[in-house]
Amino acid sequence: MAVQRLQKELKLLNKDPVPGIIARPNPSNMLEWHYLLDGAVDSPYAGGRYHGKVVFPSQYPFRPPDIMMVTPSGRFAPNTRLCLSMSSFHPESWNPMWSVSSILSGLYSFMNETTATTGSVVTSHAEKRRLAALSMTHNAKNASFRKVFPDVAEAHARANEEGEKEKAAPARGGGGPGSAGPPEAWRARGGGDIREAGARGGARGRLVGNHAIANVAIVGVFVALTAMPLYNAFSRVAF
Repeated sequence: MAVQRLQKELKLLNKDPVPGIIARPNPSNMLEWHYLLDGAVDSPYAGGRYHGKVVFPSQYPFRPPDIMMVTPSGRFAPNTRLCLSMSSFHPESWNPMWSVSSILSGLYSFMNETTATTGSVVTSHAEKRRLAALSMTHNAKNASFRKVFPDVAEAHARANEEGEKEKAAPARGGGGPGSAGPPEAWRARGGGDIREAGARGGARGRLVGNHAIANVAIVGVFVALTAMPLYNAFSRVAF
């Protein structure tokens, strides 16, 4: 009975999925469902993608399932059964009318609260944001995630490859000493080599300095020759 009920729910979910959540059964076990929950935009979970499991008993829908989150989130302890009103912790409050859709909607809502329960943890907003950024890296390492969500895992791998290619690509445009490339590339673009320019400037500086020294020496000799008759005249008067 549980399998038949879950097959019907799968068809309904495919037609009308829960916003922000993907839910699929394990291909080899209809009673084990996996979900991928997108963090709410206006929350510290924004950008995160959280993988978890809902394990149904054979008596479903008359008994509630186990619910857990696999991806570290900063809200729930990974791989730990959660105490929720629609989980196996509270069979007395379970309603057989509830479904995979209503269970995941309730989990999504509870995740964005701060209410403590068995299986929840307390962390800072900064830690939640850090874990959100690492969520897909963690998911991609999980064999069960790759098995149930191969399309998501492949898309993540392609995005990583494209990102690495962009980082490795040479810088475009620009030029000059501040751009990438050897000095030969700067010269080819007409920028010249700073070291060569410095050497030419230094040579010009030395040349100007030498001219100045020569001019001072000539003036000194001229002054000395001009002063000699005056000195001789004063010498004759004094003696």
